[in-house]
Amino acid sequence: MNKLSVSQLSTLRWDLESDVHAYARRGFRGIGLYRPKLDDYGLHRTIDLLHEHAMSVTSLSWVGGFTGSDGRPFEDAVSDAIEAVLQAVELRADTLIVLAGGKNNHIKTHLRRTLCQALDRLAAVAAEHGVRLALEPFHPGCGDEWSFVNDLQSTLDIIERVDNPALGLVLDTYHTGMDCDALRWLPDVAPHVHLVQLGDGRHCPHGEMNRCLLGEGCVPLHDLMELLHESGYRGAWEVELIGEDVETVSYESLLDHAKQFLDQSLGQLC
Repeated sequence: MNKLSVSQLSTLRWDLESDVHAYARRGFRGIGLYRPKLDDYGLHRTIDLLHEHAMSVTSLSWVGGFTGSDGRPFEDAVSDAIEAVLQAVELRADTLIVLAGGKNNHIKTHLRRTLCQALDRLAAVAAEHGVRLALEPFHPGCGDEWSFVNDLQSTLDIIERVDNPALGLVLDTYHTGMDCDALRWLPDVAPHVHLVQLGDGRHCPHGEMNRCLLGEGCVPLHDLMELLHESGYRGAWEVELIGEDVETVSYESLLDHAKQFLDQSLGQLC
């Protein structure tokens, strides 16, 4: 049975303890941990808190930036990612989310080679420790500085090049769900999906990410969820809602709405 989860980016202003209490109170049994919040609260305190609320970690985000677009040298980014793998082991996290990094004025062949070199090393460590890596494609309209990997086809190409079962992908419906080819690609993509993040938007991403409440945008969420379910996906449904369109909505209302949407949507799948 799919686990319902919330990414901590959805309640960015709250601290980790507030997040856990609010998510658990509404029946979410999973949490997508954001590493800065984890660092603030402490790894072992977090483990104890999650155990107390019978909550599991559906994702840990994020690692990457291997292209140097965030100013870090390649080896520093790889070392940080390996450290996060070890954190994921202690947290028993389902997935560790990976962002490739921006173009940083590199040519495409160099970008792919650099990313694959990093993922080869990282996947070897992840496989040794039983951690699943999930590469996330970002829509080019809002994510050029985060990732040069922008669509499902290029993501699958990287996964095939690395050829390690520890490496799969995050399917974030905000980034990929507005692509008219996304539904056609899903049967091929589904076996590689380690995590589904649910986001909606009223228009195609442009500039900053701007997600709206689930079901109030133009992403065909019900169709995407149905196709993924029919293709055998049984992982977590992790809500990630950030942006101007939800800034005026209280976190309590955002969580209530997301839980109601998921209950209704998953009820139709069963």
